[in-house]
Amino acid sequence: MSIKIAPSLLAADFARLESEIKGIEDHVEWLHLDVMDGHFVPNISFGIPVIESVRKVTDLYFDCHVMTTNPDSHLEDFARAGANLVSMHIEAIPDPTGPAERAREVGLDFGLVINPITPFEGIAPFVELCDLVVVMSVEPGFGGQSFIPEVLSKVEAAREWVENRGLTADIEVDGGITADNARLVADAGANVLVAGSAVFGAEDPPSAVMEIRRAVES
Repeated sequence: MSIKIAPSLLAADFARLESEIKGIEDHVEWLHLDVMDGHFVPNISFGIPVIESVRKVTDLYFDCHVMTTNPDSHLEDFARAGANLVSMHIEAIPDPTGPAERAREVGLDFGLVINPITPFEGIAPFVELCDLVVVMSVEPGFGGQSFIPEVLSKVEAAREWVENRGLTADIEVDGGITADNARLVADAGANVLVAGSAVFGAEDPPSAVMEIRRAVES
């Protein structure tokens, strides 16, 4: 299974975003962008203007994690700004059928996210709508948190669900990923790893990415 590493822009130095992205773009597959509104989660991050700006400096696949109370209300804006995928929390949209359809209508891939407390069964009926299933391994809203290992059983359940039904959705784990736990996450069935502080907080981000990749492949 091919592993994709998606550094979280939230952990980058916002005073020099272009150089931060340029430093890692040849070593990763995706860029993870956390959009927070201060309502669905307590923190506020960034929105469409930042996505639009960073799109001008890279061709990386933009995995936009939308942590807002109305995650489907700006889909056309996300598409115009250069997003490739929007993932929304099942806790915000209990029936994601309509949002998934509207995302595809504007040319976006679609993902669903579950919080650490939410069981996999909460999104199981909707996995067929997804290009990406995201299992949060920290509480959403803040970077730099420690990985919650109890979520690994949900990663295993998601992988089994996808494989048994012949689906093609990627499975992503978001939060607290380091070289120390990346292998556990991949062995559970994830093929997209979101790493924020472990990459952008490192002295040498490209080396940090390679260390995570080596840990998965060892």
